[in-house]
Amino acid sequence: MVKRFVVAPRGRWGTYPDIGSALRAAAGRRGPVRVEIEPGHYPESLTVRGEVELAARGEPGSVVVNPARGTVLDAAGSVVVRGLELVGRDADVVDLHAGSLVLDRVAVRAHGGVCLHARRDTAATLTDSEFRYGRVLFAGATGSVERCRFTDAADNALAVIESGRVALRDSRFTGSRIHGVRVSDARAELIGCQLSGTGQAAVCADTRAEMTVTDCVITAVQAEAVLFTGQSRGLMRGCRVSDAEHGVAATTGSDPVVRDCVFTDCRDTGINVADAGLGTFEDCEVIDARTVSVFVTRGGAPAVSGCRIVGGNVGVAVVDKSRGRFRRIDVENLPSVALRVREGSSAVFEDVRVERCTAGLETQGDAGTTAEVTGGRFHDCTMGSVAAGGQSRVTVRGVTARRGVVGFAAVEESTLRVHDCEIAEMGMGVLAIGRTTLFARNLAVTGPDGPGLGSTDSAYLDVAGSRFTDCGRVAVSVQGTSGGRLVDCSVTGAPGGMAVQHNGRVDLVSLDSSLRVAEQFSEPAAPPPATVVNNYNAPVFTGAITHSQVAFGNTHVIQQQTTQDGAGS
Repeated sequence: MVKRFVVAPRGRWGTYPDIGSALRAAAGRRGPVRVEIEPGHYPESLTVRGEVELAARGEPGSVVVNPARGTVLDAAGSVVVRGLELVGRDADVVDLHAGSLVLDRVAVRAHGGVCLHARRDTAATLTDSEFRYGRVLFAGATGSVERCRFTDAADNALAVIESGRVALRDSRFTGSRIHGVRVSDARAELIGCQLSGTGQAAVCADTRAEMTVTDCVITAVQAEAVLFTGQSRGLMRGCRVSDAEHGVAATTGSDPVVRDCVFTDCRDTGINVADAGLGTFEDCEVIDARTVSVFVTRGGAPAVSGCRIVGGNVGVAVVDKSRGRFRRIDVENLPSVALRVREGSSAVFEDVRVERCTAGLETQGDAGTTAEVTGGRFHDCTMGSVAAGGQSRVTVRGVTARRGVVGFAAVEESTLRVHDCEIAEMGMGVLAIGRTTLFARNLAVTGPDGPGLGSTDSAYLDVAGSRFTDCGRVAVSVQGTSGGRLVDCSVTGAPGGMAVQHNGRVDLVSLDSSLRVAEQFSEPAAPPPATVVNNYNAPVFTGAITHSQVAFGNTHVIQQQTTQDGAGS
């Protein structure tokens, strides 16, 4: 049987004038106690022990408990609070020492303190409540939060630390100065929550935390929408992010799974994997990321599949000794490069589709910079589909490239390997410049305006089993000191064109073509030796001379002197 106590500020008969006196009267009784409180302001601090319920008799917020300073509610036992407003200063407003606490339709305001401190081995359930200015802290505690609002927290709106476990549903976080939700060395689950206006990451998992973020909406945050760091793990699924610095980030050994999320208008990157971060990213969409849609740097190593990238600047960038695997990647409408690999990084791309970008794949770096592309298409890449630079090594298999200046290109000292690829409607098919190496097998080039294959400088070509169809005036052009071999290749083109125009340094083995082969080889002429004139019988001057003419090596000399009056002698 629940024993009922009524609090009325004017002290009617049978009631208590304040909450503290009602609690003291109930302290000696066994069993559950319910304290019903009439609307009003109660400037007192409450200490609640045992099985006690505090309930407002009016609308939620009609009962305001606001002592001058210090803790408002000190709870231990099995405590339930309904409909009260608790206002505290310079201390924990609600301090749960032991047992369990339920806050239902409660408003908590913390001016310079913590809204709720749930200590180790306690349990707190929060429903339909509002927490303003201070944070809610689960330190080794368990909790459930549903349909709550967290507003203008001075640091983190809600923190789960020290092996705590909390589930949050359908709650809203706005204006937190640091994080909306921070999970550190603990576990948390967020479902259907909304977060906006945070000073740092809206949701942060650090120090080996485990966190699940499902069907959440995150907007207008100063840093990451969701950050996994410090070897954290977890799942992010079905979330919508807009106007964040980074949509989702995985750093320092963290390994989250991110699925079915959309990142729109991120000010820097959509997906960011850095500092040896890992992660699996599946079926996500990045729209109009201002710098890079998927950015991997400083040793990051994600696996990305089913990702769609639309608009923005750069599509996928793997830089600074990082690596990654990318499957079923669609990239379109970029003013820059779709896929970039640089600075000792390596990337594997499978089944990619790139359309309407300035460039397709670009690599640059030392010999440790590698890229492999297996399957897919590069269409309408204005500058070119694949370009290998520096000393990088690129392998392309089963790729179709259409429309652009160059299909595939190798420049500087790079190595480009091409297998079973098709190039059509290009300004030029394949180009090798510098000290590059080009290997091609079963390459088909159709209808370029210029050569289907061109090389210059000291490039090396090893091309076999390839076809060059309907090329320009010259199908294959080998210039400079470049050389190599063409084996079992076929060339067709307009009458009067040339199959191969080369410098005599390329071997043509089993070339199938009705067009001419022109060899234009000549050793470059040596420059003439510099002319050196030595005069051994010349005058010797030991001082400065002026207004003089000197002649030597002559057999006849006329000397003339002019006096001051102009008369010669």
